[in-house]
Amino acid sequence: MRKLLLSALALALLAPAAHSQAYEAKPKLVVLLVIDQFRGDYLERYRTDLKATNGFNLFLKKGAYFTSCYYDYASTKTAPGHATIGTGTYTDGHGIGSNEWWDLKRNTDRVVSSVEDERYRMVGTFDDLPVPPPPAISPRDNRIGASPLNLRVTTFGDEVRLATAGESKLYGVSLKDRAAILPAGQTANGAFWIDTATGRFVTSSFYMPELPAWATAFNKGPRIAQAAKEAGVDDTAQFYALVGRTSAANRYELDFARALIEGEKLGQHPVTDVLTVSLSANDILGHQMGPDSDTQKAMVVDLDKDLDAFFTYLDKKIGLGNVMVAFTADHGIAPVPAEAARLGIAAGIINLDTLAEKLNESLNTKFSPGKETAYLMPTQELPNIALDPRPFAKLKVSEKDAEAAVVEALPGIIESMGAPKSAPNNAATPEGTRKYADARLAPDPAAVFIRSHVDLAAGKVPNTEFGRRIAHSYTDHGDWYVMLIPAGYQMEYLNGIQTTHYSPWSYDRHVPLGFFGVNFVSGIYRDQVAPVDIAPTVTSLLGVNAPSASIGHVLVEAIRK
Repeated sequence: MRKLLLSALALALLAPAAHSQAYEAKPKLVVLLVIDQFRGDYLERYRTDLKATNGFNLFLKKGAYFTSCYYDYASTKTAPGHATIGTGTYTDGHGIGSNEWWDLKRNTDRVVSSVEDERYRMVGTFDDLPVPPPPAISPRDNRIGASPLNLRVTTFGDEVRLATAGESKLYGVSLKDRAAILPAGQTANGAFWIDTATGRFVTSSFYMPELPAWATAFNKGPRIAQAAKEAGVDDTAQFYALVGRTSAANRYELDFARALIEGEKLGQHPVTDVLTVSLSANDILGHQMGPDSDTQKAMVVDLDKDLDAFFTYLDKKIGLGNVMVAFTADHGIAPVPAEAARLGIAAGIINLDTLAEKLNESLNTKFSPGKETAYLMPTQELPNIALDPRPFAKLKVSEKDAEAAVVEALPGIIESMGAPKSAPNNAATPEGTRKYADARLAPDPAAVFIRSHVDLAAGKVPNTEFGRRIAHSYTDHGDWYVMLIPAGYQMEYLNGIQTTHYSPWSYDRHVPLGFFGVNFVSGIYRDQVAPVDIAPTVTSLLGVNAPSASIGHVLVEAIRK
C-alpha cells in the first residue's frame, strides 16, 4: 500500500500544473498564431500529409483542437478578423468593420486604412537604401504611419501588460500592417510588417522613433534575397505581390519572429510575454488560386514543416513546456465561382462597376432628372455600397432618404443584371491556365439581405441567427452605406483574382482553432466554438482580466483540471 501511495504521489508531482500565472512567468511566452485565410476544413482535408511532429500536429495530436470553429458575424475580412481574435468581441464591440472605409473627415480622395494614422510616420521604410525610394504601389502614401487608433477596446495582450504594470512585452508580426497591429492591441511595445516593394520589415513612429538594432540587422542581412531566390523571383521590387504568395514568405516571416524573440529576449522575463504572428502568404495565394487548388494544398504542407522548425526552435530556446500557443485564422474563403458552378452550385459573380452605374442612373432619375451626378463613392467593395453624402447634402436629401432610395433600387438592378451563362474558359493563375469548359454560373444573381446604415444603426435586423451575425458586424465610422449580401457562392467581380471572402456564409466563417500548452487536455473537440473564445480562455489561464469588451467563453472542456 505504501508503495502505491508513493507512486501516486510521484505521478502527481510529475503532472503539469493546471494553472498558469502571468505574474510568475507561467508560461514564459504566449504565442498567438494566425494564418490569414486558412479555412477550417484544411487540416481535416490534408491531415494524412501533415507529418511534422511540431507542425500542425502540435495542436492535432499534442494539443486541444476544435474542428467546428465559426465566426458569428459577417465581417469576414482581414482587419476585423484579427481584431476579433485579439479582443474576444466582434465588430460591434471593437469597431473594426473592414480593411478600409470611406471617412470624408480624414480623406476625400480615397478610402482610409483600418490602421493608418496620419499623426505618425513610417519607420524603417527606406532607411539606408542604396537607391531612391521606389514609388508607392498602393494609393496610400507609404510615408503615413499606422496605429491601433480605430481599435476601441483592449486585447488579451493589453490585459497582460496592464496586469504586470507594463513589465510584460507584447509584439505583433505580419506581412500586413493591420494583421501585425490589431491582434496585439493598444499597448504593444512594437508591431512590424513589411514594406510591400522591398520586403524590409518596418514599423510606425507610434511604437518607436527608429527600428531596433536587431531589426535593422535583419533587413540588411541576406534574408530578403534568399526569400526571393526560394520563391523563384528575380525582381524583389514587388516583394509582397511576388514573394508574398509563396511558402518562402512564411519562412521569411517566421525567421523575423525568431530575430524578434532573440532581440527582445521574449520568454526570458519575470512575467509572461506575448507574441502575435500572422502569416499572410496563404491569403495572397488563396485569392488567386482558391481553396481547392494543388498549389494551395502544397502551401499547407510546406507550412506544416515551417511551423515544425519554428516550434522546435521555441522548444530549444524557451522549452515548449514554458510556452502557450493559440492557433486560428482570421477568415475562410469561398470556392472559385466557376469551380463551384461546374459541380452544379448556383455560383456567380456580380460586376460592381455595372451595379454602381445602374444605381447612379436610378438615383439621378429620382433626385436629379436629366443629370449625371455621381451619388456613389468612386470605389466599391462588398458587402457595403458606399454613398457620397456631399451631392445629397446639396439637394438637402437626408441620409435616411438617400439610403432608402438605394435599398428600393437594388433588388431590381441586381435582377436586371443577370450573369454570364458560363465562366471564362481560360483563367490565368500562378500555376498555369485553368480551363472551365462547362462551368455555368447562376443565371440571376440574388441578394438575400439589403439594409441601410440608418436601419442597421437602429438595430433593425431579423431576430434570427443570421440577424445576430449582421448585428455583430455593425460599426459607425460616419460613412453612408447600404449593406448588400448576395446569396451564397455569389460575389463581386474580382478584377483578375479568382475568389474572395466577406460574407456570413459558412465557408467564410469556418476557421481552425487549436491550443497547445501544459494547461490543455489534448484531444479533438467537436462542439461548436468561436474565435472570440480565444481571448477569455487565455486570460482566464493567465489570471488576468478578459479584454474590456470580450463576449467569448472560457473553453473549460479543454482545460486541465
